Amino acid sequence: MDPLLSEFDSFVRTRTPALLRSAYLLTGDQHLAEDLVQSALARTHRSWNRLHHSGNAEAYTRRTMYHLQVSWWRRRRVAESMPGEMPEPRGGDSPPDHAQQTTLRLTLRGALQKLSAKQRAVLVLRFFEDRSEAETAELLGVTAGTVKSQTFKALAKLRTVAPELAELYVLEGSAR
Repeated sequence: MDPLLSEFDSFVRTRTPALLRSAYLLTGDQHLAEDLVQSALARTHRSWNRLHHSGNAEAYTRRTMYHLQVSWWRRRRVAESMPGEMPEPRGGDSPPDHAQQTTLRLTLRGALQKLSAKQRAVLVLRFFEDRSEAETAELLGVTAGTVKSQTFKALAKLRTVAPELAELYVLEGSAR
């Protein structure tokens, strides 16, 4: 097997679960998330010759995902639903509290459905991906002011539609 192909194959196998989690949060739909990751990986593959030495393949793939998602918003505005299951990270040191995880997942799912695609993308990048306002703006191709206003509007809406998320965060934060 070609060493470059083997290296790309290894990259896809190891990073796809994390990419799918981010894509799911961006799209709100398991099938759209899979399409988004597949499209981003196809573009990454086309650029693999220059990416494999730089060590920036994941950053390139994630940036491609964000750009594709923005272009998909601009092309069509359709009502979204979140019928799929959010992929869970593998591993973990302590056994999960399934009741609490289920409550959190259902609450988060319902709350995310009430946000616009742009608001959801901004929250994913800012809080799930831990990006700065400037990085988020650059990735989405918008201004930092847009990131700030969308973050403010999204968080205000979450506080209104799912106040129990604040309670769950406090409980989770106190366990640390």
